[in-house]
Amino acid sequence: MNVMTLNDAFSIQRSVVGALIMRELHTRYGRDNVGYLWLFLEPALLSLLVALIHVGNPNSPATSIDPVPFGLIGYTTFIMFRALFTRADAVIETNTPLLYHRQVTIFDMVLARGLLELAATIVVLAVLLGAATLAGAAMPPARPLALLAGLACLWIWSFGLSLLVCAATNENRLVTKFVHPISYILLPLSGAFYMLEWLPQPYRDIMSWFPMTQMFELIRHGQFAGAEATYVQPVYLVFSCMVVLFLGLLAVRAVRRHVHIG
Repeated sequence: MNVMTLNDAFSIQRSVVGALIMRELHTRYGRDNVGYLWLFLEPALLSLLVALIHVGNPNSPATSIDPVPFGLIGYTTFIMFRALFTRADAVIETNTPLLYHRQVTIFDMVLARGLLELAATIVVLAVLLGAATLAGAAMPPARPLALLAGLACLWIWSFGLSLLVCAATNENRLVTKFVHPISYILLPLSGAFYMLEWLPQPYRDIMSWFPMTQMFELIRHGQFAGAEATYVQPVYLVFSCMVVLFLGLLAVRAVRRHVHIG
């Protein structure tokens, strides 16, 4: 009797997720026109437009923060969250035939999309911040590890929520109607385009308990030398991400029994 080792299981997992990523790339972007490049061009163009709005604004409260990288980081990272959150509702519906293969799971499908969005975000950030630095509109990250830690927290949070959305929308299609409105509401609440120190009390303390605002504070702390991590609570932040991820894993595991592939 052959017993699958942990290494064999990880090898199969890597192959499955890799194949799903390539399928997602081809399905979403195809080979017409700019093809796969649109994965990076779309967030790059939108982020540049947002950043340019802040250029030359003498009334900006962020006098010690360069406006171009501030806009680039805020919008590029929020795009990653929005893409994972809003596209999770169709994961099972569009990929149900793949579940005929025993090695493919709902978790693999969501993970493949999540890794694709993470890779796109990292590349776009690196390219745009590099270009802004060469143009004299930005400085290299002051604390690269803090920036990566903030981005990792945001990705785990987004991935956990995408698992919950995937499971909830499969159980009740009415939930789908609320996914996009929620993402619009979270845009101004997330902290992507403001710093907590700009807010008056008591709103500053209230918003500091929302995990996403702490994530963006940590990302900006990593990028800007003048951005302090006053409102970042690492233990609370990690705990929040782990709770959301754990609930997402439980939800996907529960919904798998209700998915009919026949």
